[in-house]
Amino acid sequence: MELKKEFLRMLVRLELDEARQRLLLGFFETYVKLTEEEEQQLQSEVKAMETKEREKVLELIISYEQKGKKEGLEEGVKRGLEQGMKQGMKRLIQTMAQKGMTAAEIARLVDLSEEEVRSLLSE
Repeated sequence: MELKKEFLRMLVRLELDEARQRLLLGFFETYVKLTEEEEQQLQSEVKAMETKEREKVLELIISYEQKGKKEGLEEGVKRGLEQGMKQGMKRLIQTMAQKGMTAAEIARLVDLSEEEVRSLLSE
């Protein structure tokens, strides 16, 4: 925790542009992971720092957390869309099969291989 606090202070003092700060912070976060409790303790210690430095370090922490949440949300949405598309395709294929269409006919219409159609039908 002390290491991260000092690292954040160093980043603030270096006055790097945002891209370089994010690069260094991302590298640091990859190798030094804190528990949720340690992160909270770090934030409370940061709040006890000098006013000028405290504001910059807190801003750095908050902006990095927000970026992480945004990326996580985007990834979740992407996975959700992919899963929804697959489920929709599966339902469509099942309906076509119930209507009496063969796997070859379905494959031609939905632009999948017969093997993929059979696999979706068997799920």
